[in-house]
Amino acid sequence: MNPLPPPPNRPVYLDNQATTRCDPRVLAEMLPFFAEEYGNPHSAEHAMGRRAEAAVEAARGQVAALLGAEAREIVFTSGATESNNIAIKGAARFARAVDDPRRRIVTVATEHKCVLESVLDLRAEGFEAVILPVRRDGGLDPAALEAAVAERPTLLVSVMAANNETGVVQDIPALAAIAKRAGALFHTDAAQAAGKMRLALGEWNVDLASVSGHKMYGPKGVGALYVRRRPRVRLSPLFSGGGQERGLRSGTLAAALIVGLGEAARIAREEMEEEALRIAQLRAGLLRRLQEAIPGIAVNGSMEARLPGNLNLTFPGADAQDLMAALPDLCVSTGSACSSAEIEPSYVLRALGLSDEAAGRTLRIAIGRFTSPADIDYAAAALVAAHARLSAAA
Repeated sequence: MNPLPPPPNRPVYLDNQATTRCDPRVLAEMLPFFAEEYGNPHSAEHAMGRRAEAAVEAARGQVAALLGAEAREIVFTSGATESNNIAIKGAARFARAVDDPRRRIVTVATEHKCVLESVLDLRAEGFEAVILPVRRDGGLDPAALEAAVAERPTLLVSVMAANNETGVVQDIPALAAIAKRAGALFHTDAAQAAGKMRLALGEWNVDLASVSGHKMYGPKGVGALYVRRRPRVRLSPLFSGGGQERGLRSGTLAAALIVGLGEAARIAREEMEEEALRIAQLRAGLLRRLQEAIPGIAVNGSMEARLPGNLNLTFPGADAQDLMAALPDLCVSTGSACSSAEIEPSYVLRALGLSDEAAGRTLRIAIGRFTSPADIDYAAAALVAAHARLSAAA
C-alpha cells in the first residue's frame, strides 16, 4: 500500500472555485487606497475625491472590457450574491410596478443557492418559479428552455455561465437567444466564468450578469452587475440611499476594493488564454494519475464543456469527508463553499442523477493560477494513498 507522502511546507490549495488568492499585483494596486488615497469617490469637489473617482471609473472600464460590455453598463456591488439578488428581484419588482403581466421566472436546478433562493422568494410576491432539470452531463437542454418560455409569457430567464461545483459551462449565447425570442430578459451568474473563459455579454444579447472579485484573484467583498443599456434594462433597487451606481446600489463605493477588482479584470483579460492552457494541462495530468491508480473513479459533468481547472470526482471506495480528514494538508471541498456547513449530499450532484451515497463520495478539485506542478504531484500521491488506506479499512 502506498504510504502518504510527506506533508508540504504549506497546505496545497486546490479549492479555487470557493475563493482564490488575491494576486500580489492586485494587492499592490489596492494598498494606496487604504492609506494615502483615502478620498471618497463621491466627493468630486476636491482633489482627493476626484482621484478616487478616477480610479473607480478606470476599474469600471477594466471590468467592462473583461465582460465585453460598456463601462456605463457596470454597477459595482459587494459580490455576486448581491448582484444576483438585484438582477432577479429588481427585474421582477420593476415589472410589477409598471403592471407588466408577466410573472414567470425560469432558472435551473444546478444554480447557485443565491439564485435559486431569490427566485423562490419571489413566489411570495406573486411570481411563478420554474426550475428546469439538467442532463446527466450537467448541461441545460435548450429544448427544455424553449418549452418553458413557450408555455407561458416569461419575464426572466437565469442560467449560470459555469457551475460552481462541476465547472460545467452552459451555452449562454444559444440560451440567451431562446429567451430573447420569447421576449424574456436573460440573466447569467458569471461569477465562476469571469476571468476563466471569454465572455462577450453585449454580443451574446445578455441583459444582466453577475461577477465577484474573489473568484478571479481579486479581493473579497466586491463584485459587479452588468446591466444592458440598449435596449435598456430597468430594475428596482433593493434598498434606498444616495442614488449611487445609477440608483441601483446606493452607498459609498469601496474604492480600494473596486481598484482591486479592476486590476484583477485587467490581468485576467491579458493572461486568461495562456493561463487556461497551463491549468488544463495540470488538470489532465492529475486526472490521468488518479484514473491509473484508482479504477472506477468517475468524473461528474461534461469534460468538453468545462472550466479548465475543475474536476468533480466520485471516488469508488472512500467517503469524501474521510478523505479530507485524512489529508489535512490538501485543501479541496465536497461542494459549494456557500453550502459547506450543511453536511448533506450536494443538490447539484443530485440534479445530475447521482445518488446520495455517490454524492457523499465526491470531491471538488479546482486548480488555479498559483497551482504548481509540485502541488499536483502531492495531490495525486496523497489522494491515491489515502483512498487506498480507506478502501482497505472499509
